[in-house]
Amino acid sequence: MLHTSYIEISKSALKHNIKFIKEHLHDNVLLSSVVKGNAYGHGIEQFIPIAEDCGVNHFSVFSADEAQRVKQVLQTNSDIMIMGMLDTDQLEWAISNEISFFVFNFERIENTLKTAKRLNKKARIHIEIETGMNRTGFLKKNINKLLSYITQNLDYLNIEGFCTHFAGAESISNFYRVQKQIKLFKNIKKEMNLPEFSDLKFHAACSAAAIRYPKTQMDMVRIGILQYGFFPTKEVLIDFLSKSKSKNNPLKRIISWKSEVMDVKKIKMGEFIGYGASYFANNNMKIAIVPVGYGHGFSRSLSNRGRVIINGHLVNVVGIVNMNMMSVDVTDLNEVKVGDQVVIIGKQGNFEISVGSFSDYSEQVNYELLTRLPGNLPRIVVE
Repeated sequence: MLHTSYIEISKSALKHNIKFIKEHLHDNVLLSSVVKGNAYGHGIEQFIPIAEDCGVNHFSVFSADEAQRVKQVLQTNSDIMIMGMLDTDQLEWAISNEISFFVFNFERIENTLKTAKRLNKKARIHIEIETGMNRTGFLKKNINKLLSYITQNLDYLNIEGFCTHFAGAESISNFYRVQKQIKLFKNIKKEMNLPEFSDLKFHAACSAAAIRYPKTQMDMVRIGILQYGFFPTKEVLIDFLSKSKSKNNPLKRIISWKSEVMDVKKIKMGEFIGYGASYFANNNMKIAIVPVGYGHGFSRSLSNRGRVIINGHLVNVVGIVNMNMMSVDVTDLNEVKVGDQVVIIGKQGNFEISVGSFSDYSEQVNYELLTRLPGNLPRIVVE
């Protein structure tokens, strides 16, 4: 192992989560696995094959580079859908490789048509509608113009989907806004009741919407955070537990992050530990040095606050988290030696450190912390 830490991805935990998700989807609803942000930090190259083994055959990404990474590791003829960035120069690659993509303005659909004609090959597109997120999507006032343009060019445009994105389905504070979006999308959907679009897939629901607003599942859902073992927010988890009359989180984390003790040393009472004077030793102490720091995704804001597990014990970070290492207090541990395993995220003995616990100390949401895990950390698939 050449790296100072590594990540483990649990195949059995993913299988459990996919089963849970499918149990809460309506009949004939397609599950699209969202793997943007390096599969939420889990690693596209490691995640895709095990997801396919769990029965997933549709993947959503943000950009062309992510789509290419997914395509390179597909084991089956699974579908890939690009939801965001696709440069004009990349359209030829996407169309040639039969990768579907969102179209959300006239410039993109016009460039798509030009490229499809040049290749003499149909482009697979999903029409995104702006319903209140105010990010990307065609406005309602332009729908008739859009439909006219599409119907005149069906020889080169294969309209596979019609979609939108909700602006915060994970929070009750956005309830009114989301309800307005649902209503608007349904109204626009009626205008698509044309013979040319009989096979359209309507989709809008992310993880939060699929759970909190089941009626939004329609023909396809775009599920990200749930499959990795996290509810979008504590609010969504509590809402689910309340409705299901359950006490336990039904999901399993599929990620663990581990390292090892790099050094052990004694500190005399009255000394400071690490940079500056942020930690003062009130007693004689023993500390372990762990070769993980903010350069690896362990936030500097966890200085004097974070925790790790060593030899089945929860121990505290002491001093400033450096770029490449941190110090932890192992004074109360009988024996700690170089090479002992350090659990940064995951379980050891009777203790567990969840990604959520990082959020409590570092003010990072699950999504942010996960996607900030460096791509060069080894990802190892375990059962």
